[in-house]
Amino acid sequence: MPDYQKEDRVKSPKQKKKIRSYPIIVITLFYSALFAALMIYVGRYAYLNRQTLMDNNYNTRQQILLKQNSRGSIYSRDGEVLAYTGKDENGNDKRVYPYGKEFAHVVGYSTNGKMGIEALSNYYLINTSIDLNDKVSYDTKGLKYPGDSVYTTLDVHLQEVAYNALSARKGAIIVSNPKTGEILAMVSKPDFDPNEIAAEWDSLMADKSPDAKLLNRATQGLYPPGSTFKIVTALAYLKDNAGKYEDFKFTCNGQFSKDGSTISCFHGENHGNVDFFSAFAKSCNSAFADIGLSVDRKTFGSTITSLMFNSELPLDVRYSKSTANVNEDSTTDDIMQLSIGQGTTSVTPIHMNMITNAIANDGMLLKPYFVTGVKSEDGKNIKSFSPENYKRLMTREEAATLSQMMEQVVLSGTGTKLKGLSYTAAGKTGSAEFNSSTSDSHAWFTGFAPAQDPEVSVTIIVEDAGSGGSYAVPIAKRIFDAYFEVE
Repeated sequence: MPDYQKEDRVKSPKQKKKIRSYPIIVITLFYSALFAALMIYVGRYAYLNRQTLMDNNYNTRQQILLKQNSRGSIYSRDGEVLAYTGKDENGNDKRVYPYGKEFAHVVGYSTNGKMGIEALSNYYLINTSIDLNDKVSYDTKGLKYPGDSVYTTLDVHLQEVAYNALSARKGAIIVSNPKTGEILAMVSKPDFDPNEIAAEWDSLMADKSPDAKLLNRATQGLYPPGSTFKIVTALAYLKDNAGKYEDFKFTCNGQFSKDGSTISCFHGENHGNVDFFSAFAKSCNSAFADIGLSVDRKTFGSTITSLMFNSELPLDVRYSKSTANVNEDSTTDDIMQLSIGQGTTSVTPIHMNMITNAIANDGMLLKPYFVTGVKSEDGKNIKSFSPENYKRLMTREEAATLSQMMEQVVLSGTGTKLKGLSYTAAGKTGSAEFNSSTSDSHAWFTGFAPAQDPEVSVTIIVEDAGSGGSYAVPIAKRIFDAYFEVE
């Protein structure tokens, strides 16, 4: 009899049953461990992403919370109420916006969907963190629990000045702190009254025209950057000509031609002999078309990428993606148009403000933010938000050179309306043509003050207004004056 048969005869029935059940035990343990790992992952994901999951429109828990909690208030940085929950004539909750249109796009609305800070901070506003004893008191009175309140970075005075300065014009204004990333003011026009959002919703949604009021032009409006893009072209030239940019010389006779393509300076102005700094200060299109063609295309492309074009931005609110392209297939005309911010190039005002902030902050961009903290109704600090470095957009040396160039714009170029004030300023103007068949242009300005130690930056676009020096710079002056409390 073979040995293996002898071994089988020797083994007892219990031993055979144990051997057969061994694989089942292993498989059971494996799948139990797998299930436990899955539960841990799901639980951890739900905890880390609880705000995103709560804000999902398909999450019915929002409605459950709003039945027991009243939506919390939104405050400015100096404690002014920007939004609160009141009662209508029937005793139902009603969202109230004391400043009406002034904060329409940045504070947003919470009816018929959500927008702005109302959307950004929805998780906190619909939750409550009051003590259990206080909850009992509210229950006894048959009242809803008060939602947590959100404190923002917004400055009421600066917002009002920016709103009034834009007047009846279409466009956008952003005021921020380049050293912290705080958004101090944000205006977009045409605007709407968030107090009437429910009544006007259908007409607002039906408006698909360029004048659509719900569009936040500060973060979602895409515009040709015009001469403000010369900041990008200048940075690419600095990278490509390290230590040699001071050798640049150009003679402008009002236009520049190459390979059958021609670029003209604004209104055909003749700038004469210019160097790198004066070409930037005077916003010479001809010189910058020549500069753009001289830059290595890979360097130009990598500079564009490093400044976040064609990519995501570090923003927690809705925004549009800016576009700018250069590659080996780009034609001479493509490069010339790109170099002066025309052609297919487009940018949002918030993006241009971020680039400006990086220059003002030694090349480092801080993540823009709107909310500084969350507090419960009884004053407990629930959450705090602080400045956060995003990434370095350029070297300290490059930022310093661009700052000096932007200061020259004010001292001897297109931004002289900011010259000789009680504070110093630096910036770049732009006149962005948006209609190829006419000379119509948007007026741009982006800059900061004080020039040597920046505290505040301003980015402005005024649609169909003309030159940036004539229309956008005076608005910037009003905002800077308000910030520095100049009478």
